[in-house]
Amino acid sequence: MPSDVTHHPATSFSYQDATLIWEARGTGDTTFVLVHGIGMGRTVFTGLAELLAEHGRVIAMDLPGYGEAPEPGRTPTVERLADIVAAFLRAEGIPNPVLIGHSMGTQVIVEVAARHPDISTRLVLLGPTVEIGQRRFGTQLRKLARDLIDESPKVLLTGAREYLRAGPHLRRKLRAMLVHRPELAYPHVPGDVLVLRGEADTVAPREWCEYVVSALPSARLEEVPGSGHETMIKNPDPAAELILKWLAND
Repeated sequence: MPSDVTHHPATSFSYQDATLIWEARGTGDTTFVLVHGIGMGRTVFTGLAELLAEHGRVIAMDLPGYGEAPEPGRTPTVERLADIVAAFLRAEGIPNPVLIGHSMGTQVIVEVAARHPDISTRLVLLGPTVEIGQRRFGTQLRKLARDLIDESPKVLLTGAREYLRAGPHLRRKLRAMLVHRPELAYPHVPGDVLVLRGEADTVAPREWCEYVVSALPSARLEEVPGSGHETMIKNPDPAAELILKWLAND
C-alpha cells in the first residue's frame, strides 16, 4: 500500500442488538464500502482495499458474527444485515457510497439499495449468490469445493482462517443466506450495478449472472479471465481495474 494512503484503525458500530467492525483507508470524494461473503471477514478485501484507496476512501467491515465482530444474540437474516449496514452508512454520513459485495455480501448490498432507496448508491456484485434452484447446503458446498480445486494456497489459507473465525453458528448463517431470495430485490434496485464474476466461477455461473443483470433495472456484466469465485483475494488487480473503469464511464 502506498505510504501516503491514510489508514485508520478498526472501530465498532452497534445498531440495536448487533455490532459490526469497520476500518477505513484512503481519502477522496468517492467512498467504497466493502461487504464480505459467508464465513469471511474484512481481511479478504485487503488487496482490493489497497488498490481502491488510491482513488477514494475505502471502508471494509466485519458483519455481525464474522471476523472480529461479536456474535449477535440471534443469527441475522440477510435483510437484517442490510438494515444494519444502512444504519451504519447514515450514522457515518455516507450518502452516496459505492457498495461492493462479494458472494453473500452481494445479497446484503442489494437489500440495502432496495430497502433504503434514500441511500443513493452504486453497486458492484462480485460473484453474486445464490442461484435459483441451487439453494441447498450440499449443492453450494460442492460448487465451492469445485471452485477451490485449483485455487492458490493464499486463497485456501485465508478462507480457512475466516471460516474458523465465523464460529459454531456458521450453519445457521448459511441457512439465512440460502433462504434469502435476491431476485425479489433486484427489480427495486434504483442505481447502476456492475456484476463481476471470475470466468471459472462455479458458485456464480455465467447463466445466473446474466439473469441477475437482466433482472436489475440498470446493470452490466464483466468477467475476470482465468479466475474463480475468490478472484479479489487471489489477484485483486483485474477486479479493481474493471470497477474503476466502470465508475469512470458511468
